[in-house]
Amino acid sequence: MGRKRKKIPKKRSGGKLKGSLKRAIFKYMEDNPSRFYNYKQICSKFEIKDTHTRQLVIQLLHELKSEGKLTEQERGKFQINDKGLYTEGVIEITKSGSGFLLQEGDDILIPAHSIKDAFDGDTVKVKVRLSSGKGRKHGEVVEIVERAKTHFVGIYQDAGKFGHVIPDNNRVHTHFFVPNAHKKEAKDGDKVEIKYLGWKEGDKSPTAEVSKVFGPAGDHFAEMHAILSMFDLPAEFPEAVENAANNIDGKIRKEDIEEREDLRHLNVFTIDPSDAKDFDDALSVEYLEDGNYKIGVHIADVSHFVTPGSILDREAYARATSVYLVDRVVPMLPEVLSNGWCSLRPNEDKFTFSVVFTMNESAKVIDAWFGKTLTHSKKRFAYEDAQEIIEGAEGDFKDDILLLDKLAKKLRRKRFKNGALEIISEEVKFKLNEKGEPVSVYTKVSKDANKLIEEFMLLANKYVALRLGKPDGNTMPYPNIYRIHDAPNEEKLSKLQQFIRFLDYKVGELTPDNCADKIRELLSKIEDEREKSLIQMMTIRSMSKAEYSPENIGHYGLAFDFYSHFTSPIRRYPDLIVHRLLQDVLTKKKRGDISYLEAASKHCSARERLATEAERESIKFKQVEFLSERLGQVFPGIVSGLTDYGIFVELNENKCEGMVSLRDIDFDRFSYDADKHVTIGRHSGFTFHMGDEVEVQVIKADILKRQIDFRWIEPDE
Repeated sequence: MGRKRKKIPKKRSGGKLKGSLKRAIFKYMEDNPSRFYNYKQICSKFEIKDTHTRQLVIQLLHELKSEGKLTEQERGKFQINDKGLYTEGVIEITKSGSGFLLQEGDDILIPAHSIKDAFDGDTVKVKVRLSSGKGRKHGEVVEIVERAKTHFVGIYQDAGKFGHVIPDNNRVHTHFFVPNAHKKEAKDGDKVEIKYLGWKEGDKSPTAEVSKVFGPAGDHFAEMHAILSMFDLPAEFPEAVENAANNIDGKIRKEDIEEREDLRHLNVFTIDPSDAKDFDDALSVEYLEDGNYKIGVHIADVSHFVTPGSILDREAYARATSVYLVDRVVPMLPEVLSNGWCSLRPNEDKFTFSVVFTMNESAKVIDAWFGKTLTHSKKRFAYEDAQEIIEGAEGDFKDDILLLDKLAKKLRRKRFKNGALEIISEEVKFKLNEKGEPVSVYTKVSKDANKLIEEFMLLANKYVALRLGKPDGNTMPYPNIYRIHDAPNEEKLSKLQQFIRFLDYKVGELTPDNCADKIRELLSKIEDEREKSLIQMMTIRSMSKAEYSPENIGHYGLAFDFYSHFTSPIRRYPDLIVHRLLQDVLTKKKRGDISYLEAASKHCSARERLATEAERESIKFKQVEFLSERLGQVFPGIVSGLTDYGIFVELNENKCEGMVSLRDIDFDRFSYDADKHVTIGRHSGFTFHMGDEVEVQVIKADILKRQIDFRWIEPDE
């Protein structure tokens, strides 16, 4: 039997018939892109026999040709115009199951049923549905060009003669079939890593083999290793890399002293977190006879040990950044370097790369010197130690710390005056027992000691970028990797403006030019700390993401025209690149090939995003685990998000965030009004706003799904 012919409904008005017939013809030819058709063949396919409709087919074929959708290869023979019909790109799959082909301009919507066997992040070939009418273009995946990942993390479920793995990533909307021959030692309920083997046409799910067994799902150590695997973050260094690091001799030789500025006589000291082990920045103060100061910012000279193209360099580039989970650091460099030779530990001579500023009492930079140095840290301060001195306690280098604090505050005021955003962030920290279980959650807030270090690191980063990007009025910029931050778009600022207005505050029209000043002015007038924090959070969400690029557009958030990362080469690869580029300029080395800077910028930006996601995932896991021991307890919190399906609440005490399902609020039917940024009851008119103070009861904490469910406590209960 042949294929059943498609028919056009006959009972239609003329206009509807024409539109329906036109779409049907194009769809049929689109599904057969390699074939030619004349009007007789089209009429035959759709069983069109009357003269009037046959004439209409001829007319429609020529209309489609004039619109560029068909080509006429020979007189009267038409074929789909496949120019632009197929395109390639990276597919981003949402939690709901639909996807988008990421492109410059408008992304192409890929409905869930058209994603086929693509996974989130894959490079795919897509057939673009040009006939979808007005609005966003639609498409369907026709080919997987390149898999973004071949390893996935999930929970193994034993089904007797076989097993399957439910992936942790909620953007992967399938389970993986695992034959028993490929399950290794996995047991039912284990958290595992699997390797994708293939997806045969007609199969409901892909086939995989277990590559690693982490242990029972929910176990602390199993989950931490699973998070590293999920985000492609290596837990250990290859043996060859460790051997290369262990064979380094970091002792200072006579020729090293001759090649560097010897600053070991200065009172150099570090200020870091109390649990830090890698100290990559230090400060020093010299008091000049003319009343000015020399402020030294001394950075670990990682480039002395990690040379371009070496095995250590290749590994550092691949990692691109250190990763900070709740219970561990996954370093960019082996420990013998990150905590040893490169770390500016007290009472040890170290190789450093320094920026020495000559500054006056007003914190104005009169001069900046750059160069390779030798330094010797005389003291290691924790932030708490330096803060006590700032607040009046006695201590070593008290005068130096007080001077740096005074200058830092002036630098900070200047930044804000120039339009920098003032973002106060709270860092969620956990106290863990020996089993890795969270016994308490707390937040760390930056104080003056933290801000002191921040300001001088910002200053060094800014002047390094200026040295490379703006050497003088007559010299072309040198190659560099900048840390760039684009201005927010008007649509996001408009939404931020509406949000602030619904909190009953007046802010006026927000633009990229006035946003920082207006937000800072508004926050200075708000006494309620929760609402301050909420506006800060929404302001951050309105901003673009910072990234690395060899093309400089400035840093909007800091209000710097030139900015690079220079001060943390132990934990960030772009800083190491900038060290090398700066040294080439200082030594007037002939400019080498810089074509790698674009790819390096994209790679480091992508790895940074992965590290951030992994850190958030580990925090979320610990928050859920913490509340799983507190089911039934009631906590005060603040509404931190509103959606069509629920109200998100952040608890004041521990910053854990969960959701109150709208279906569970039983005295009314609630819905979210996106235009007004409120969730409102249909009959009662009761509303929830962002920032509302509420009380919630913990009713569920699903460790495996990383979900916390709350019940809203009515105020009169």
